[in-house]
Amino acid sequence: MRTLVCCLIVVALASSASGQRVFERDTIATSQGPLEITFVGHASVMFRWQNKVVHVDPVTREADYAQLPKADLVLITHEHRDHLDTLALRQMCTPSTVVGVSEACKEGVPGGVILRNGDVDTLAGLRIEAVPAYNILHQRENGQPFHPRGRGNGYVIVFGDTRVYLAGDTEDIPEMAELRDISVAFLPMNLPYTMTPEMAAHAARMVKPKVLYPYHYGRSDPNQLVELLQGEKIEVRIRQMR
Repeated sequence: MRTLVCCLIVVALASSASGQRVFERDTIATSQGPLEITFVGHASVMFRWQNKVVHVDPVTREADYAQLPKADLVLITHEHRDHLDTLALRQMCTPSTVVGVSEACKEGVPGGVILRNGDVDTLAGLRIEAVPAYNILHQRENGQPFHPRGRGNGYVIVFGDTRVYLAGDTEDIPEMAELRDISVAFLPMNLPYTMTPEMAAHAARMVKPKVLYPYHYGRSDPNQLVELLQGEKIEVRIRQMR
């Protein structure tokens, strides 16, 4: 049986003199070395593994990306401005950076690798699975979902034997039940755009991660998710991801 080791470290990614925020960071053991997760804020997450740096949904309202490690890979779930920020991309990208995007982002990210729901690709040496992310119940006043089916992605990133699922902006959609062997999951919990705590708990029971991070949780109380999942074999870890 695989063993998942997770510890919390509070770390400054730049000197205090620079004014850079201090971020929380966890380290998780994989079959091919430690995976470091930096919780930048909201939906912005950074991973470091085997000298690779992966940024997901980087936005400058959460960090000065000129002060953070340059990206080998960037993944963007969808086109909304709290997930797609071209300034952040300019700050973190190098000529060799690969940027994977949903099709709705293609105009904002020229040269990005387009990933559609169901696509599997190898980007910057990592297996990336693009999975659906959409609303069923939560809609705008005109009756359109906040996140229509097919426009946005969630992603499964494979680090050795460790499969990390970042759900993107979504509700507890049926496709989550098809995910397998998820070690770490990030589930959004921000009304009215994504999930209620009850919906996030239902999603967690479908995905069955070993460790669950609520993220993009806005004004929702992540402690409710802890209560709802009591008795489940899922460790809920709360980080500063409002």
